[in-house]
Amino acid sequence: MNSSSERVHDRLDHSEDYLTPQEERILLRIARDTLEACVYHNQTVDPEDYELTDTLRENHGAFVTLRIRGQLRGCIGYIANHEPLVKAVCDNTVNAATRDTRFSPVEPDEVDKITIEISALTPGDTPDTPFKRVHDVSEIQIGRDGLYIERSSFRGGILLPQVAVEQGWDVGQFLSAVCRKAGYPDRAWEEPGTVLHRFSAQVFSED
Repeated sequence: MNSSSERVHDRLDHSEDYLTPQEERILLRIARDTLEACVYHNQTVDPEDYELTDTLRENHGAFVTLRIRGQLRGCIGYIANHEPLVKAVCDNTVNAATRDTRFSPVEPDEVDKITIEISALTPGDTPDTPFKRVHDVSEIQIGRDGLYIERSSFRGGILLPQVAVEQGWDVGQFLSAVCRKAGYPDRAWEEPGTVLHRFSAQVFSED
């Protein structure tokens, strides 16, 4: 990791981590191979070609973030735990490189400049999502929690745990930011009909 990534990593809560360092390395290798196969050859990789553990085959959501010199180049993920973690990493490496509408697809000459970060979501209150319902904002802990906000008939918004650390936000600023991400007013989290969830993730990246 570069010094900036190390500082963010050190400020994240790791009490709910469930992957070993070796499993982190396997996922990062698969993500790197997937990125190269996708951008160079318009292909993907077969996760079964790697030494997968039982944990990597478990269903977990995951986000993949691509950066060049610290600047965001793409980030897409799955919230729901509907497929094996290793497949979620493969799928979202491709998605981050080619389908993030904020950016043009990654070009071949960018691949070697990209640093890959994986956020492997941890289990929540129900088997199919990582979410834990927030009943009081005092439950939110910077460095441990990401936020997801939703209102009936409106699209939701999500921010990963590391975002608040990277930006130096307190809980109030984090709440306002996730509201804006969803396209809501800054204090929509206080309004009736708004549902707020927190979630955690094991976050790791390439050196």
